[in-house]
Amino acid sequence: MRFRLMTYNIHKAIGVDRKFAPERIVAVLEEHDADIVLLQEVDRGHPRSDHLDLASYLGRELKYHYRAVGMNVVMKTGRYGNATLSRFPIGRQRNIDLTIGGRKRRGAQHTRIHLTDAARRHYYLDVFNVHLSLLAGLRRTQVQRLLTCPDMAALDESDACVVAGDTNDWRGLLRRQLAPAGFSCATTRRPGSKWAIRSYPSFAPTGGLDRVFCRGPLQRLSAHAGRSRVARVASDHLPVIVDFEIEPHRAADHDP
Repeated sequence: MRFRLMTYNIHKAIGVDRKFAPERIVAVLEEHDADIVLLQEVDRGHPRSDHLDLASYLGRELKYHYRAVGMNVVMKTGRYGNATLSRFPIGRQRNIDLTIGGRKRRGAQHTRIHLTDAARRHYYLDVFNVHLSLLAGLRRTQVQRLLTCPDMAALDESDACVVAGDTNDWRGLLRRQLAPAGFSCATTRRPGSKWAIRSYPSFAPTGGLDRVFCRGPLQRLSAHAGRSRVARVASDHLPVIVDFEIEPHRAADHDP
């Protein structure tokens, strides 16, 4: 079974021109038509984003009937965090706190997505939607916390699993940290390369901050950044898109 996954830091739908324009985010998402969309910096009820619930707005506009939201930062008015939009049912969801000490609040949103192919075979995909620290030391600690949390510990390395989002990892160090747990980077410029697809800043990308790591029966078919005219202005990040195939022999017959 094939499916398309996107990770996209939407910067509260505030573009590089400093204009709040959620319709541009809609246009970017519509262009790439992903089955599963992982969003970061998603506002709910904040004045800078017209008090919109951005996850609900985007889900309605694009007919993503299943969505999960993990709000990490609570402000005087409103909050923001990560959101997952899906064309397939979300069977479970939980927000994992990755905040270190008194630093800025960060989180990983875990969703289990129930995929069904044309032959009515069922698959489970565990997805961890992350937004990591700007500081390398804190990122390492956050990833270690993620790898040892109960949600991840309950999974076998042979289970289909994705860790993706805004890693803020300019130097590509997380690849080495995730590799012993069975994860490989699906967003290198070509298979086997160590160089990530560039996604930041959107208007002239030099860094591969937005990454997708996978393990289990998932084969990368293709990966690219969305570089349309609207994508270059809609957010300070470009969306990163991966087409996957999940192997039929891993079709699930129960929900563990």
